[in-house]
Amino acid sequence: MQVRHYLQFKDFAREDYAQLFERTRWIKERFKRYERYWPLADRTLAMIFEKQSTRTRLSFEAGMHQLGGTAIFLSTRDSQLGRGEPVEDSAQVISRMCDVVMIRTFEQAVIERFAAHSRVPVINGLTNEYHPCQILADVYTFIEQRGELRGRTVAWVGDSNNVCNTWLQAAEVLDFNMHVSTPPGYEVDPARAGLRGTAHYTQFSDPQEAVRSADLVTTDVWTSMGFEAEDDARRAAFRDWQVDAKMMRAAKPDAIFMHCLPAHRGEEVAAEVIDGPQSVVWEEAENRLHAQKALLEYLLLGKVEG
Repeated sequence: MQVRHYLQFKDFAREDYAQLFERTRWIKERFKRYERYWPLADRTLAMIFEKQSTRTRLSFEAGMHQLGGTAIFLSTRDSQLGRGEPVEDSAQVISRMCDVVMIRTFEQAVIERFAAHSRVPVINGLTNEYHPCQILADVYTFIEQRGELRGRTVAWVGDSNNVCNTWLQAAEVLDFNMHVSTPPGYEVDPARAGLRGTAHYTQFSDPQEAVRSADLVTTDVWTSMGFEAEDDARRAAFRDWQVDAKMMRAAKPDAIFMHCLPAHRGEEVAAEVIDGPQSVVWEEAENRLHAQKALLEYLLLGKVEG
């Protein structure tokens, strides 16, 4: 089987996602019934972390175990990757000793170089530019809660960061609409987001207008990992971009709220929203586990009928 990587959301087509979402549902139902499912027995996942993580490490490590395989944690602090070994050399070696690799790092270029020299599938666990596994889980969560996303409207309020970029790619692949509102100077860069065009998103200067009639409202921290030096400036710039109850009232009555976590209550989101009845952040977080299990299965075994 030809090796496939998952480095950006647009690496897969709509048909691939239909398969992944169906398998996520099936795998999650088995998990909830405490039924053993070990399709990846004797398979090994290498997890390489340059950026710290809670949800990414736990969901991949637990997920690989629940599929019958083994996960090995590698940090750049305690491996040769952190001591100057070329990425290309590391890829050659690591991919000869395991079956799939997940990397959480800073620059997208690093993971692209690794994948180019890997004999096994490589998964983007997060880079500065993209976070495809998060949006894989987010889209599945919407489908689970509200049904088909095609033709719906997702409102993004806040920084045009890696999560926003990936939502924009998802809109192109899955054919839904994105409303994006950022402070001046933090607007979407279509080239950095890896977009083919602007047909699937609209930029709003007023966040209240961006969320109007949205089916889903979502956001992220104002200061992403690696941008801590800008924290004071960002707090000032983003002051009016907090998702609060007033903003949620502008969305559709049955709109849901998502946040990839960790969240800062009182900054990008009000406590009354993230802890309120429209919030699905805990379901969203759990679905990282199940969606990534479906992804691992798909990359290693191809299309599985359940």
